[in-house]
Amino acid sequence: MANMIELFKSYSPLLDEIYKNASLTSILDGANELARQGQNANEIVIPKISMDGLGEYARSSGYVSGDAKVEFETVKCNFDRGRMFQIDVLDDQETMGIAFGKLAAEFIRTKVVPELDAFRMATYAGVEGISTVDAAALDTATKLISALRVATNTMDEDEVDTQSRYLFITPTLYGLIQDQDTTKSAKVLERFAGIVQIPQSRFYTEITQYDGKTEGQTAGGYIRKVGANDINFLVVEKSAAIQFQKRVAPKIITPEANQDADAWKYGYRNVGIADAYENKISGIYLHKSTIVA
Repeated sequence: MANMIELFKSYSPLLDEIYKNASLTSILDGANELARQGQNANEIVIPKISMDGLGEYARSSGYVSGDAKVEFETVKCNFDRGRMFQIDVLDDQETMGIAFGKLAAEFIRTKVVPELDAFRMATYAGVEGISTVDAAALDTATKLISALRVATNTMDEDEVDTQSRYLFITPTLYGLIQDQDTTKSAKVLERFAGIVQIPQSRFYTEITQYDGKTEGQTAGGYIRKVGANDINFLVVEKSAAIQFQKRVAPKIITPEANQDADAWKYGYRNVGIADAYENKISGIYLHKSTIVA
């Protein structure tokens, strides 16, 4: 059993790699070293930089004094989700440790990551003041390329950095572009630092997260919120996003420490934030479908 615990401890760092490889939105993660603990449990403090613009230079007096400062803003985490699993000792023994050993990886890959992606995309889509287009379905490559060109033109005019501008788009729509394979489509895609294909099942303007305990919600997870739109594509410039994971806490409880059953317990909690800087909302562009569920 001691070997099992040590194996789990050595396996735990790999869970972060599973998240990074499976999550389609991890590319927007902020540098955790830039965030620090807030006064309250659900808060983090993030830096905001502001500075004056150019002033008149005079040969007699030189430079005009300017002000540059780094202020720290306290933000509240808006994602705090968890789950505890129990695996009977005999079930684990009879599967040669597979039942417990595979649980963590499968949970993160199939449950945690899809919900994180859906939550983040819906959150950015709902930021007040971003550029938003509510249009009919983009059912041809011509319509899609035209819509993407409008998006890039809008962000170019707003001076949004192309070096960290990411296009999140459904695989179906991205397939239209690939099938087109023209100079026009290639040119519009050059305006993005990266392209991430997001399945429609993670790509809604709003989601409902089940609490895991209310009748009808015991399975946990999330669904598309009633009345929400499909997202066709979403463009996010990385510095516009506030995306941090404050605490990712996998937990293991041995059968000896489990007072309720002769079973292993695996617990997982993820606390984080997805939001946008109010002075960088031009770095988010939403194109949503008129289709509403």
